[in-house]
Parts: sequence; C-alpha cells; structure tokens
Amino acid sequence: QVRLEESGGGSVQAGGSLTLSCTLSGGTFRRKAMGWFRQRPGKEREFVASIDWSDTFTNYADSVKGRCTISRDDTQTTVYLQLNNLQPEDTAVYYCKMQVGFVRGVDDTPNPYWGQGTQVTVSS
Repeated sequence: QVRLEESGGGSVQAGGSLTLSCTLSGGTFRRKAMGWFRQRPGKEREFVASIDWSDTFTNYADSVKGRCTISRDDTQTTVYLQLNNLQPEDTAVYYCKMQVGFVRGVDDTPNPYWGQGTQVTVSS
C-alpha cells in the first residue's frame, strides 16, 4: 500500500527554521513529481512548493519564495522542505503530495497521493 509520511514539524519562534521530510513507502518514487502544501487555521489548503520527477524544476508560492527550498532524494524516497525565517503566518499543517505530472495545485490531477500532514507552529 502506498503511503506518504511527513515528519519534522514542531514549534519554533519567529525567525527559526525547520526541515520537513516526506517519505514514501509501498510504492515507487520513480518519475513522480512531488509537492508541499499547507493548510492554515480556517483556510483552504494551499500550494507551497513543488519539484519535478527529474529534480530539474522547482516552483514556489510567492509567500515562501526566498525562504523555502524543496529537494528530493530518490535513494531515500524522500522529499524535503526547508523553511527559513519562519513567521507566525506560516503556522499550518504541512502536507506532501505525489503524482505523475508537475504539481501545480491541490486538484490538478485525478489520482494523487497525499500524506497525513505535520504541524508547524510559529510563535512571535
């Protein structure tokens, strides 16, 4: 059974950093694009960052551009999201997504895989 598991969330003070991980089990990472999304309290799930299957192209939401780096290690079937200079507005549950085809949004493909999410809380 395909499973994505996020980890690395936690509580930090404003200005701090976290590195989130999303590890795949029970499936293949090969030729799969990966993305990170977040859902802030009372808001809809929103795109944060994505990386293509060949580790060539990345894309970031304007809200995190310059503070965020997405990367992948196919040997570990893991995608990472490094978040720097975290601010209270970054407080959210962060989810990873895996699919065929570049990740652009929440509903851009009919059969994605999602993880269960990891909580990031940033205090001022």
